[in-house]
Amino acid sequence: MRDAEKTMAGERVLVIDDSPTIVRVVQLVLTKAGFEVASAPDGEAGLASAREKLPDLILLDFVMPKMNGYQVCRELAEDERLREIPVVLMSAKGDQVGERFVKVMGIVDYITKPFSPEAITAVVQHTISKYGKGTDGRPATGAIDGSGETTLGGDDGARAAAMARLRTNIADAVGARVAALFGLANAAHEGTAEDSRIPTDASAIADAARSALDDRNLAEILRAVDLGALAGGGPSLTGDLRVVPLAEVLQLVDHQEQSGVLHVTRGGARIDLYFRKGRIDQALGDGLAEDLLLGRYIVDSELMNRQDFDGFLGSREPGTRLIGGQLVRLGYLGPSDLKTALARQTAELVYETLRWRWGRFELTVGRDLPTPVVEASLELDVEAILMEGFRRVDEWHLIERAIDDFDLVFLRNEDAVAQMGRGRLTREELAILELVNGKNTVKDIVRKSRMGSFEVSKMLYRLLSIKLVRRRVLPVAV
Repeated sequence: MRDAEKTMAGERVLVIDDSPTIVRVVQLVLTKAGFEVASAPDGEAGLASAREKLPDLILLDFVMPKMNGYQVCRELAEDERLREIPVVLMSAKGDQVGERFVKVMGIVDYITKPFSPEAITAVVQHTISKYGKGTDGRPATGAIDGSGETTLGGDDGARAAAMARLRTNIADAVGARVAALFGLANAAHEGTAEDSRIPTDASAIADAARSALDDRNLAEILRAVDLGALAGGGPSLTGDLRVVPLAEVLQLVDHQEQSGVLHVTRGGARIDLYFRKGRIDQALGDGLAEDLLLGRYIVDSELMNRQDFDGFLGSREPGTRLIGGQLVRLGYLGPSDLKTALARQTAELVYETLRWRWGRFELTVGRDLPTPVVEASLELDVEAILMEGFRRVDEWHLIERAIDDFDLVFLRNEDAVAQMGRGRLTREELAILELVNGKNTVKDIVRKSRMGSFEVSKMLYRLLSIKLVRRRVLPVAV
């Protein structure tokens, strides 16, 4: 995989899709794989972008506003500059497209949504290697020039300048020290017949050191250095979630394969994400809703029944914050069962942080991980979690238009329920509908249903959409 990424670095991919989630996911995955990614929200904008950028591959959604995928392909085929660009069609399971469109108007392959990061990367790499025609003279980011050295594009100017400053500082320090040592060696051999003319010119030695410390070697040296430990263990990066979205911080940690901890706070809530070599080993939270506590995932996964778990909580050791190890020691759970529950909880905690629109984050790299985290060693893939997280965030934003306060109270529309019947609802939706009684708030429904707030909100939103429930309007005080 890495060899393929190196040979394709800088190839241009245009994503034409009206789903912000799909666009973000594809950009995240393909950028990490070394591709240059552009996007367009509909067919018309996609054609304009294709004419401007001349991509090496187009990823095309089938169902879009203004122009569908077939119409876009027809326009591409009629343009002499664009007709040779390979097109991969992206379609949902419900779209009746696929093999019958392959080999039609530039469509060379298709992929069905939802897709994994590995699947979209493999399709793009295979398609470009098979059908791509290179960059047609366009300079690629990170391209290899005739001398075999890596050339840096304009966007890498700051990185090149930083490398140059670091190289000069190291070389000057090394040159001065080595020259002094050689001077001592010459003095020790004075008066002997042996040739003792060892060079002591610090400038010449520094020049030799600089030539040895090219960007490639220097980058390898930096990757092996624990920058967080060198900084004294303090925060390596801090910021405001309103300015820097948490997803970008997670991508940075993933891309640089960092180890350490990311603290995220909002009001009285705090979530700590522990990383090892770019993968998430565990997440721990404090000041959060009950549905994000470990017990919910233990019961949901049917690792313990609710009665046994409640009994354990009533008799557990006082002062114990992390209950997972205690459950294993007492024989309630096996180590693999605990790991299953912790993986679910950790993913949900990451989804929760991605939903936070305000708050603070503090990333510290190089810090030793706590013993429980080391023992858990979940090694969750950041890309996969972000893909699901982006989907949930989009849903949350839609849901929040109707359910913007967890203190809201809903009423059942009894006539609509009777007319529709209950056979069209899932068991979980029926359970939520029973808890809608004109008294329970959304917060109460989450607590009494023992489901997650995301699941409950999604089901309430659906019940609202099909008019089986409505918001209770409180009388206005006069």
